[in-house]
Amino acid sequence: MPLVYEELRKLAAARLAAEAPGNTLDATALVHEAYLRLVGPAVGACWDSRGHFFAAAAEAMRRILVDAARRKRTEKHGGRRRRVDLPDVPAELEVVDEQLLALDAALTRFAAEDPVAARLVELRHFAGLSIDDAAAALGLSRAAAYRHWTYARAWLRDAISRADSG
Repeated sequence: MPLVYEELRKLAAARLAAEAPGNTLDATALVHEAYLRLVGPAVGACWDSRGHFFAAAAEAMRRILVDAARRKRTEKHGGRRRRVDLPDVPAELEVVDEQLLALDAALTRFAAEDPVAARLVELRHFAGLSIDDAAAALGLSRAAAYRHWTYARAWLRDAISRADSG
């Protein structure tokens, strides 16, 4: 684990850079939380390959970010209140949380249809892997990964836009 810690931290930092300011998770906290979920007592930590490990890490990071977004929506943690940092300057945190939850719901539906493409999206979006690294982690050729990536983006964009309008 110490050998991949720094790589996981870089992936987490890259992923969190896309998040809105004001996020209470930082890269270190995300990696530590993912580590606890990966090697916790209830988990039999046995990975077949580097790709399998990073797929598990991407899944753990996804769950952590989605759980944090859901927690922010509860009444106890502010519910529907909006943060205003300066007079009349609206915060964009609510929009980002809604987008993350919409992506999670669509990705869960998509995984039932195309699990390989869904795992590719998780590795790219939540773990921050490049298309080549994600392809290697999943045992896909570069061309197959691009096909899955193109299809997944179109499917998810359509699913999210339908959910927003309906």
